[in-house]
Amino acid sequence: MRERIILGIDPGTLHLGYGILHVKGSSMSVVCLGEVRLNKLENQQLKLLKIFEKIQGLIQEFKPDECAVECPFYGENVQSMLKLGRAQGVAMAAALHLGLPVAEYYPKKVKQSVTGNGNATKEQVAAMLKTLCVMDALPKSLDATDALAVAVCHHYQTSNPLLGNSKTTDWKSFVTNNKDRVK
Repeated sequence: MRERIILGIDPGTLHLGYGILHVKGSSMSVVCLGEVRLNKLENQQLKLLKIFEKIQGLIQEFKPDECAVECPFYGENVQSMLKLGRAQGVAMAAALHLGLPVAEYYPKKVKQSVTGNGNATKEQVAAMLKTLCVMDALPKSLDATDALAVAVCHHYQTSNPLLGNSKTTDWKSFVTNNKDRVK
């Protein structure tokens, strides 16, 4: 039975969700789940530093094998989109700095993987996770359950033999498959 630990991240500059999933064969269990509240920090640089430190701390403590991050989705507020992209980039850099492979998934893909509906609500995703990961109770933070959903999505995408590696969105696969585009 294949066993692995996956760190899922739902990036944000006000609240960053994280979830650590233990997978053994086809069973999944939650190792750790939470959120980092960043709304009280004074400026963007301090928020990004806190994200970097928290992700590195989680990696050093729980020793995940892989990291999966939710991609920013298109929004009408360009400034929010830029801030979200920075948070995602810093989270990815923290994982990559410690040698962890990183995969990215769009929100619709995550929802589709967990609930079967790419337009599911955060509450529907959380309810499905409670069943999939056999949790007694859900955390109050939907950012935490969103992060766990990213980890579950990554597990499904990388362990399904019908999908193969072509459906993953990690950088290593991209570089391998696009040698002519990378210098």
